[in-house]
Amino acid sequence: MTTPENAAPACTPAPATRGLPAGRMPELRVMPAPSDANVYGDVFGGWIMAQVDIAGSLPATRRANGRVATIAVNSFVFKNPVFVGDLLSFYAEITKVGNTSITVYVEVYAERNRLQANTVKVTEATLTYVATGDDRKPRKVPALDELIFPQER
Repeated sequence: MTTPENAAPACTPAPATRGLPAGRMPELRVMPAPSDANVYGDVFGGWIMAQVDIAGSLPATRRANGRVATIAVNSFVFKNPVFVGDLLSFYAEITKVGNTSITVYVEVYAERNRLQANTVKVTEATLTYVATGDDRKPRKVPALDELIFPQER
């Protein structure tokens, strides 16, 4: 039986690993600057959230074949702190496509000491975007067979 004394912590820090996820290409890679952090060198959560939104919007924009807008942050978990000088890699994948919406899962890894290749998962989130037209109103997400991919031209 779980009691408050023996309950698992709400957020257990992820263990450090070597390297980034194999076989996957990050949507975004960025290194936070001192202006992105507090006086202790911890990067602001809001800055990380903004980068996650950008990374998530990239596959959503490709799938929507045009403009998208963020309509929901379904979940967002900070697993480990991010420090100035960490090299962050943002991996995003589409998990669901609706009539006008696209849901994207984003994982963020930090390379802490690039000389030793110490990598830690720092954040994961699920966001939902809606495809919009030039009028900024929702529009239907095109079917896959309606999309024109550069390699098919």
